[in-house]
Formats: sequence, structure tokens, C-alpha cells
Amino acid sequence: MPFARLTLIPAQTPAETASLATNLTALIATDLAKRHDLTSVLIESPAQTTWTIAAINQPVAAHLQVTVTTGTNTEDQKRTFIRNAMHLLRKSLPDLASATYITVHEVPAANWGYDGQTQADRSAQAR
Repeated sequence: MPFARLTLIPAQTPAETASLATNLTALIATDLAKRHDLTSVLIESPAQTTWTIAAINQPVAAHLQVTVTTGTNTEDQKRTFIRNAMHLLRKSLPDLASATYITVHEVPAANWGYDGQTQADRSAQAR
């Protein structure tokens, strides 16, 4: 049950945003072996934003953070996802700087969940 938050500037058209959401969901399902139907994606483009790299304003920038349960992905899966996610972002934002960060944030199963139940409880019930 991953949650992805993509923050980017400039704002994209609704069609471009929908495409990014669709493609990120598919990438998370494929590269990180997560359930497509439980993948949530939030795409934000703040109206008032100053984004700098090396203290230089950037007209195009992005940060992607994906949250998953600790221990559910191998290093190779995370490496593949980060590479493919950067490729996907560059397709939508060709002028994206090299200093664009993508993180796979791992949270212990007892510390998060959905529909009122932790991932640890779901795992225990499945046994």
C-alpha cells in the first residue's frame, strides 16, 4: 500500500498530471511489486514556490517520495524504481536538473496502515 507524493514546478495541465499519476502508479506496481489498487498518488504544484538548486532559482523542479512498508522491497527493486521514475519525470519535464531527488521512504509496519488497520495487523491476519 504505497503512498507517493510528487511535488513539481511548473504546474502541468490536467491531462499531463493525469498521465503522470497513471504512469507513477503503474511504475510503483511494476518496479516495487505493490498492489495497483492500493497505490495512492498525490501530485502537488504549489502556487507560490521558490525552488533552488545551488541557491539558483529553478523554473522546472520535482521531488518524488514513495512510502512503503519496511523490508518489503529489495535494494535492486528500489534502484530500478528510482532509475525508471527519473526517466518518467524527465519525459514530462525535459529540463529537470540532475539534482532531482527521488526517495523510497520505508516505514515500520506497525507505524502505518489504511482503512483503520496497521500493516503489521494485516500481515498477522494473513498468517
